[in-house]
Amino acid sequence: MHCPFCGAPDTRVIDSRLSAEGDKVRRRRECPRCNSRFTTHEVAELLMPPVVKRDGRREPFLEEKLRSGLLRALEKRPVGAERIEETLLRIKGRARASGERELSSRRIGEWVMEELRGLDPVAYVRFASVYRSFEDVNAFREEIERLQKIPPGAADSE
Repeated sequence: MHCPFCGAPDTRVIDSRLSAEGDKVRRRRECPRCNSRFTTHEVAELLMPPVVKRDGRREPFLEEKLRSGLLRALEKRPVGAERIEETLLRIKGRARASGERELSSRRIGEWVMEELRGLDPVAYVRFASVYRSFEDVNAFREEIERLQKIPPGAADSE
């Protein structure tokens, strides 16, 4: 790693520590040329598969887009930020673990609905109403009845 102070092409690691979460390595470095010390943080770079939209377009997987959809569904619901972040991590983990080169937006939407069903039933129905394009009150009623029949934690059958 280049020294940020003098630009020397090589620095040496003095100390390495794992972060409390276990997902980063903190390294103290020293430049042999100018003797300056600095800290770097190393994280694994995991690429997410691109998303294939309903119309066939391909887009990069955008965590912020996923987060905003969850937050919209969970607006004014009694779900803490920590649980929302855990939900995001599980969905991203499923995307990575799928081993697919591309993911359909439909599949991601189904994962979101599974997570919301266990997190907050009202948020689940809100998300489902947009995701499945409910046309009338009967569609809401049918989804609520369907939700009541499925035990929490059971996989969505669609």
